Amino acid sequence: MEMFEAFGFSEQVLKEAYWVNETSFWKPDSSQPKNIIRSSRIKDTEDGLSEFPHVILNQARVHDLFLDVMHNSPLRLEPDYALRLLNLEIAPAVVEGGNATAYPVTARLQHAGSEQQGQIETVRARYVVGCDGARSIVRKSLGRDLHGDSANKAWGVMDVLAVTDFPDIRLKSVIHSAEEGSILIIPREGGYLVRFYIELDQLNKDERVSGRNITTDHLIAAAQRILHPFTLEVKEVAWWSVYEIGQRLCDKFDDVPEEQVETRFPRVFIAGDACHTHSPKAGQGMNVSMGDSFNLAWKLASVIHGRSLPHILHTYSAERQLVAKELIDFDRQFAKMFSARPKISDDGKNDSVDPAEFQRYFVKHGRFTAGTAIRYHPSIISAKPEYQHLANGLAIGMRFHSAPVIRLADAAPVNLGHTVKADGRWRLIAFASTEDRADRPSGIRNLCEFLTGSPASPVRKYTPDGADIDAVIDVRAVFQHSHRELEIMAMPSLLIPLKGQLELRDYEKIFCPDLGADSDIFEMRGIDRMKGCMVVVRPDQYIAHILPLDAYAELSAFFDGFMISKQAINLL
Repeated sequence: MEMFEAFGFSEQVLKEAYWVNETSFWKPDSSQPKNIIRSSRIKDTEDGLSEFPHVILNQARVHDLFLDVMHNSPLRLEPDYALRLLNLEIAPAVVEGGNATAYPVTARLQHAGSEQQGQIETVRARYVVGCDGARSIVRKSLGRDLHGDSANKAWGVMDVLAVTDFPDIRLKSVIHSAEEGSILIIPREGGYLVRFYIELDQLNKDERVSGRNITTDHLIAAAQRILHPFTLEVKEVAWWSVYEIGQRLCDKFDDVPEEQVETRFPRVFIAGDACHTHSPKAGQGMNVSMGDSFNLAWKLASVIHGRSLPHILHTYSAERQLVAKELIDFDRQFAKMFSARPKISDDGKNDSVDPAEFQRYFVKHGRFTAGTAIRYHPSIISAKPEYQHLANGLAIGMRFHSAPVIRLADAAPVNLGHTVKADGRWRLIAFASTEDRADRPSGIRNLCEFLTGSPASPVRKYTPDGADIDAVIDVRAVFQHSHRELEIMAMPSLLIPLKGQLELRDYEKIFCPDLGADSDIFEMRGIDRMKGCMVVVRPDQYIAHILPLDAYAELSAFFDGFMISKQAINLL
C-alpha cells in the first residue's frame, strides 16, 4: 500500500479492497474433536505498523492500476502482448561505448497474435528483466535453476460465492480440524466473494498433483468436512486451482557469476516467481515480487539516464536474494505448522502443533508478512549505521516509516511519506534541532547553503545544467516549531525553490510537527531533538543514510560512491 501511494493509486485500492481488520483462529473441540471451535480472535496487524491498513485486492485489478499509471505517463507506455520469448543470448564480452556492444543482449520473440502468427522478431537490448514466472525462459537462458524441494502436499484454492452458517466467513480465518486438514479463509472485495485455501491429500514421492484428477467437487467436499459442524453451500465457483507447496530459490538474480562481480556488470535480471517460489498462504507472492521490481527499476533507470554508475546494479541481486531467502525460510516453517495436525491433547505425537503456538508464530511474524521487516545490508547505496542513534525509529536499510506532519505553507495535515513519489529522485530530509528556525545561521540554513553553494555539494555535482534544483536530490525540512511560529519567506531558497519554465515557487518542502497529536514525528521516529539529523532516502523509499546536520563531507562521499557528476554526463 505504501508503494501504491508512491505510484498514485492507493486511494483507489482503499475504496475497492477488502480491509483485513481481525484474524480468527479455529481448532478442534477437545470434547467433540470432529467439530471446530473458535480459539481466539485478534487484531490482524499491530498498531503503528503503517499508516495504511492491510487490504486484499485481486492481482488482476492491481495489474490494471499499474497499467493506468503507464498509460498516463508522459510516454504513454503500453505493453506488447501476444509475444513469446524463444531464447536469450548475451554477448560474451561487453565493451561500453561501441555500437556493436552497446546492446549485448539478443532476444528472439515469436508472435502469437492472429495478424503475425508465428513470425520471429529479434530484439537487441542493453538490459533484459525476466518476470516470466516459475518456468522462466530468461532464467534458463542464464543457466540458473531454482533450488529447493516440494513438501509433497497438495492444496486447493477456490474463489466462491457461498452460503454458510460459519460465523467468521467475512474474517480472515485460520482453521485446523482434527483429522480433515486445514483451511485458510480470505474474504475478498465486494462483500460476497471468499477465497478458500484447502489442504488436500499427501502426495507420494515424485507424484505431481496434476495426476490426481482433482475437481471442484473434491475441493468443496474437503471444505465442508473441515468446517464441520458448520454447513457450506457453494453457489458458484468463480476460479479455482490446485497446486503443490514448494519452496525454491535461485542462487543469484542476475547474469554475472559470483567470481566475475569485480570485472563485469549485470545485463540480465530475473524477478518474482522466476527466482523464488513458495506457498501462497502468507500473501507474499505479489508483494515480494513488486518489491523486487521496484528495487531494480530505479537502479536501471538511474544507470540508463547516466546518473549512476552501473556498479549499483550488483546491489539488486545482493539485496533481493536475501529477502527471498528469508521469505522461503519463513514460508517453509509457516506451511509446516499450517499443515500439521492440531494438538488436541498431550498424546505424545510429535507431528502435531499446538494451535496457540501457531497463533504466536503468526503474530510474531506479522511485520515480516506485512513487508515492513525487510532490512538491506550495508552497500554502496546503504550506509553503515554509524549515526543510527540520531533517528532510532528510522533504521538504515529499512523502508522510510511515514508519520503525520503539518505542511508549513498551507497548514495542511499530511503524511511525510506520502510526499515522496516513485519518480526516481533521492530525498534528503533534514530534521531540525530544538531551536532551529532557519531564519538565521543554524543547522538547517547552513546545510542548505552548503548544498547550494559548495562545489562539494552533491546537489550541485549531480544535478544536470538547466534542470530544476531538486531534479536528482530533493531536499526537504521538518522543524520542531508550530507552523504558526515560522515564516516561509524567511526560509533558505533551497527549501522554496523556483522551478520549471515559468520559475514558479515550490511551497511544499517544509513541514512542522502536529503539536495537537499525542506524539509528534520526532517522538514517533526517535529523532534526536537536541541535535536533529538528515535522513537520506533512496528512490524506492528505503533509508540509505542517517547523518548529523553538519556532516557535509560524509554526505558528499556517500553520493560520490555511485553517482556520475554532471560534468561527466555532459561529456557522454
